[in-house]
Amino acid sequence: MRHVLYAAMTAVLLTPAASSLYAQTAGSTTTIGVSVVEMNDVINGWSVQRQLLGQSVYNDKDEKIGKIEDIILNKERSASYGIVSTGGFLGLGAHDVAVPANQLQLKNERLVLPGASKEKLRALPTFEYARR
Repeated sequence: MRHVLYAAMTAVLLTPAASSLYAQTAGSTTTIGVSVVEMNDVINGWSVQRQLLGQSVYNDKDEKIGKIEDIILNKERSASYGIVSTGGFLGLGAHDVAVPANQLQLKNERLVLPGASKEKLRALPTFEYARR
């Protein structure tokens, strides 16, 4: 009985509505969510959490030099910097640096920062979030 109930609930939730969903604001209507066409882009796009955060970063000599701690978006909402952490153990003694996103490359399913080394990253200024 539970399986039938779960299947029915799933079918209802996944069935597209006959009309668009609109936010109720005075004087305007705003579409919420994505269209079926846009959903394809979402499904085939990259997930920062699943595919980038925590991933190791290598140099062009195939040496592990750090890992991605964060992705910084610019005002246009595109990735502008990757925060790469090098050194440390369990977050203690780590040195975080900002690296322009266009310098990170994807090669053979690995993130590569050509010409980098742990020493070069440690020589860069430490990245710290702005205090608000």
